[in-house]
Amino acid sequence: MRVYVPTTLKDLSAAHPGGVLEQGTAYAVTPALREWYVSDDLEELEYAALNRAALSSLRMLAADPGAPCRRVVVAVEVADSAVSPFPGDEYQDQATLGRVVLAGPVRLAKAAAVHADDTDPDVLADVAAAVAAVAAADGGDEDAQFTVDGAEDHELLWFATQEIAALLG
Repeated sequence: MRVYVPTTLKDLSAAHPGGVLEQGTAYAVTPALREWYVSDDLEELEYAALNRAALSSLRMLAADPGAPCRRVVVAVEVADSAVSPFPGDEYQDQATLGRVVLAGPVRLAKAAAVHADDTDPDVLADVAAAVAAVAAADGGDEDAQFTVDGAEDHELLWFATQEIAALLG
C-alpha cells in the first residue's frame, strides 16, 4: 500500500542522516476516501491522499515557526498490515479523509519519492500566507480558507530519494 507521510524540511533533515522518519500519521487510499470521491481511478485517489498529506504538512509548518515554509510529503510503500485506521476517525471531514496510523517509523530507503513545494518566490509567499491562515481556515473562516486553497493550487514537485540531500541543501 502506498502511504503519503506529511513532514517538514526541518523534520526530514533530522531524519535523513539516520534514514528513519518518526512520523506516525500518514494518508492513504482508504474506503472513506474512495467513498468521498466516488472514483475507481487509483491514480486520482492517490493524488487526493497526497493533497491531504500536503495540507497536514501545512498544519505542521504552522505549529513549527522555525521550519522553512515548504510543504513536504514522503511517498512510501508499506505492507497493508503496517497501516491501521486513525482512532476516532469514524466520521472524517474532507481534510482528514484517508488519514491512517503507521505501525512504525518510515525508512527513507523504502520511500518511492519525496514531494515538496517549489522554491519559486510566488509559491513560497502563497505557502507562507497559508501557514498563517490555516488555523483560521480550520475554524471556518472563508477568507482564510481561500488563502489556504491558494497554496493548494501549487503542485508539489517530485524528487527521487537520491535527491533528498540536494532538497535539504
